[in-house]
Amino acid sequence: MLLSINSVNPQMRLVRQAAKILDEGGVIIYPTDTVYGLGCDLYNKRGIERIYEIKKLSKKEFLSFICADLKDISEYALVTDFAYKIMRRLLPGPYTFILRASRLVPKIILPKKQTTGIRIPNHPTCLSLVRELGRPIISTSVKDDTGELMNDPILIHERFRGRVDLVIDGGIIPAQPSTIVSLVDDRVEIVRVGKGDVKVFQ
Repeated sequence: MLLSINSVNPQMRLVRQAAKILDEGGVIIYPTDTVYGLGCDLYNKRGIERIYEIKKLSKKEFLSFICADLKDISEYALVTDFAYKIMRRLLPGPYTFILRASRLVPKIILPKKQTTGIRIPNHPTCLSLVRELGRPIISTSVKDDTGELMNDPILIHERFRGRVDLVIDGGIIPAQPSTIVSLVDDRVEIVRVGKGDVKVFQ
């Protein structure tokens, strides 16, 4: 199913429709401020397994997830004063922060490491979706068979039809992955340079 939701002012009846699919264990594709994300309810084990299958990922690769705000992040990760000050300045935004995971994070997305990646994208649709669901949403980028990021929801729908339960059309996104920054042990480490400006950490 392809569902068009306004990326500036998301229609709440449509957001509720998408959140219901997530609540019932569905896997969806949705727009963020960086890429189209493939996701499910953080606590739906079968949904997470489907994502690993769809992306042909090894279970050794961790999956990040989206929270609605900084208060939520502190439930799922150890947020020190040092980390909080940095995240408060940069979120919502195109960053994924690596932090020590709390016990609330499912072990299935924490292969061996006890750290997790958390995002708060600057995009009304996915933030509305997380708030409506009331739980974090898994977030991993949508790619084609060659490994290139996909940014056209029509092409995404054609490719993933039958493999996901919903594709949210938020228009064409100038796809660029988030910048990944580790704040573990109060040390800043740039893991991947993406859309987020790394000069702010210098």
